[in-house]
Amino acid sequence: MTSQSQGIQQLLAAEKRAAEKVSEARKRKNRRLKQAKEEAQDEIQKYKAERETAFKEVEVKHLGSKDSIGTKIDMDTKVKIEAMNRSVAQNKEPVITSLIDKVCDICPAIHSNYRFEN
Repeated sequence: MTSQSQGIQQLLAAEKRAAEKVSEARKRKNRRLKQAKEEAQDEIQKYKAERETAFKEVEVKHLGSKDSIGTKIDMDTKVKIEAMNRSVAQNKEPVITSLIDKVCDICPAIHSNYRFEN
């Protein structure tokens, strides 16, 4: 009987050791997965930074910097405003004269839709 209980004890001890080994293996696997995830995140960050730098270089090369674009837009706006102001200055007097002539030139006439009834 003692040999059976001793055999059972050995089986239980072996089962316990096996469970510990499985648990340890799971922990190692989780640690490796976490480490791989961190390494992948680092790689992604490096790649993203590299692509962002390349994009900025291409943007500056082809479009110029944002400051130069803003300056160019401001200059174009000033040129257009100056052209409009010159046009207003040139045409102001003739337009005012024409408006005053039209307002002051009264020609009384019967409207074509008016019906005269006796």
